[in-house]
Amino acid sequence: MEYWKKAVDVVYQQHRYAYRIFKRSFDFFASLVGLIILSPVLLIVAIAIKVDDPGGPIFYEQIRIGRRRKPFEMFKFRSMCVDADAQRSKLAQKNEVSGAMFKMKDDPRVTRVGRFIRKYSLDELPQLLNVVFGQMSLVGPRPPLPDEVKKYTNFDFQRLDVKPGCTGLWQVSGRSNVGFNQMVRLDIEYINRRNFWFDLKILLRTVTLFFKPNGAY
Repeated sequence: MEYWKKAVDVVYQQHRYAYRIFKRSFDFFASLVGLIILSPVLLIVAIAIKVDDPGGPIFYEQIRIGRRRKPFEMFKFRSMCVDADAQRSKLAQKNEVSGAMFKMKDDPRVTRVGRFIRKYSLDELPQLLNVVFGQMSLVGPRPPLPDEVKKYTNFDFQRLDVKPGCTGLWQVSGRSNVGFNQMVRLDIEYINRRNFWFDLKILLRTVTLFFKPNGAY
């Protein structure tokens, strides 16, 4: 019980004012530039989603849990059928990841276009809007679902001590091939090690995943 209390020095993280101010400034301007540069890609993905499933929306808004357990709406390109959330409970027994997270490689809810954009993480590009709004950072732990957080232990809750990110150490370390417990430890490792150069290194590794995916599904 003592180990989890010492894994993250919350007081130290809260007092890293220079890093936090720089990180927020970089997140804001880099995300704006990213949205502008990637606007043609965003348009192409939006058209593909609409052509593949004309009756459904292009974007998918989902409640996630952010820093200090505060809920927010996260934006993504829709990669699943319209009633995907309603079907999740029926697929719970087919979860391929242990712990408080759901992953299924051949998820029947995923659309044809969805499989492609999930493989190359294109479905997550709209999260740049969450970064602009200050709800997320470019680099940080994956924002969990409310149902996942209900299963958290005290140790797991430490990953919510910082803003969630569009990418992170977990994403560039195997992603869907990494189990929940290992993901938590990678997140805590990131929190303890994070600085500008470490963030930049993770961002650069993330860019390479667009050309060489590492297990996203």
